[in-house]
Amino acid sequence: MNTIILEQENDIGIIKLNRPDKLNAINMEMVYDIVQALSTLRNSVKAVIITGNGKAFSAGADVREMMNMPLESVVREGHMPLWDAMRSFRKPIIAALNGTTAGGGLELAMACDLIVSAESARLGQPEINLGIIPGAGGTQRLTRSVGKYRAMELVLTGKLISAWEAYRMGLVTKVVPDEALMSEVKRMAKEIAHKSGFSVELGKEAVNKALETTLQQGLDLERRNFYMALVSDDGKEGMKAFIEKRKPVWKS
Repeated sequence: MNTIILEQENDIGIIKLNRPDKLNAINMEMVYDIVQALSTLRNSVKAVIITGNGKAFSAGADVREMMNMPLESVVREGHMPLWDAMRSFRKPIIAALNGTTAGGGLELAMACDLIVSAESARLGQPEINLGIIPGAGGTQRLTRSVGKYRAMELVLTGKLISAWEAYRMGLVTKVVPDEALMSEVKRMAKEIAHKSGFSVELGKEAVNKALETTLQQGLDLERRNFYMALVSDDGKEGMKAFIEKRKPVWKS
């Protein structure tokens, strides 16, 4: 894989976007490299971290490549394999924003489950400056995260905001000093990895469905997932360990 660096530390997978000379712009090769990496990690990790190599998380889609793609190619495929792979990945994915996170880069971050940002990062959807609009979730996930009026401002002005402003909007989970970014994200990933893997997957599914369903539909799915967790081996072990005042030994 030429456009990413794939690492694994015990049950934590790390995907580093690796086109630093292009500010980790997402091209079709990177799309397929990330898809392959997620497929490789699917059954061997409990959490995944995505970050950038160099000065940027990702400055967005590779404009030169995108501009020259035939309309048919964009409509029929484009970057959809990446978004499909992200959506179907059952383990938690944490975005570690180490620098500029713009356009498709922010859309990639918002497709993750948690976003931790370095203080120096700047975020936004600047597509309007190119005469286009976000096309991979920038108008939809952003609106669900920060509300209509803040999303409208970012999409229509194309401005970039600071990590702390993004935090105040509710767009990122937390902001940390640049030098502490990876240590904090790995700590978070390890904390999740120490939980029941099955319960984590059920919890992720339920939270994600809250954005896609009515309240009643979401409650129905939550109840279904609760019943599955309750009767699972890990559910029984967790409750037994609580009663016996010991640490649980998870099977998943």
